[in-house]
Amino acid sequence: MFKKSLLAGLVTIASLLSFVAHAEQKITVFAAASLTNAISDIAAEYEKNKQINIQTSFASSSTLAKQIEKGAPADIFISADTKWMSYLQDKNLVKIESKVNLLGNQLVLIAPKDKSFKVDMVKGFNLAGAFSGKLCTGELESVPVGIYAKQSLKNLNWWDSIKMRIVGTQDVRAALVFVERAECDAGIVYATDAEVSSKVESIAVFPETTHDPIVYPLALLNDASKNAVAFYDYLKSEKAKAIFAKYGFNTNFTQ
Repeated sequence: MFKKSLLAGLVTIASLLSFVAHAEQKITVFAAASLTNAISDIAAEYEKNKQINIQTSFASSSTLAKQIEKGAPADIFISADTKWMSYLQDKNLVKIESKVNLLGNQLVLIAPKDKSFKVDMVKGFNLAGAFSGKLCTGELESVPVGIYAKQSLKNLNWWDSIKMRIVGTQDVRAALVFVERAECDAGIVYATDAEVSSKVESIAVFPETTHDPIVYPLALLNDASKNAVAFYDYLKSEKAKAIFAKYGFNTNFTQ
């Protein structure tokens, strides 16, 4: 009887050790929705070579930051703006010394395929009269792309005439889908999002002077594992940079 109990105890301990070892092999990355394609490709390549499981969660930076604040387990966070990274930093949830500006992007106006319209990116242009229907972008007060969009619309003096026709979405990819389906006749997304879709046309790039710089900061969370640190370093490598560049991101920020 004693031998059976001892054996059962050893099996339980072995199972626990196996669980812990498996958990240590997992890396959890929370990244802005606009990074979906690039991070998925980078993670797949890394997993193939390192035999490590990388779990990814893509959503708006605001949603991810709030989830982390509430205790969601994550090793790495990549935001689409500095605001939400600073939000977590102020709550002492990220390793400050690990924070780097990884990527840049551009803000573009899009329309459904074959339904583009003429736009001049100047203050005198009548954007509201250039198309009918709704304009989709991220939620204007919290989602980074929506915040940038609102800045640009205001700086171009287009805001007052178009604000009642704006549809704010949960993240930039949701805005892209609305335009793909022609449920919105125009959208404001990142250049990289427009690039991955064959169902939309990029009409014009918003001047960088009309909005805050579009910067993607990267950081480790406080409880990041050693394996996560290694992947964090890989995200800054030349191999990762090549994949980011393939999707149209500005990699000059990479350190």
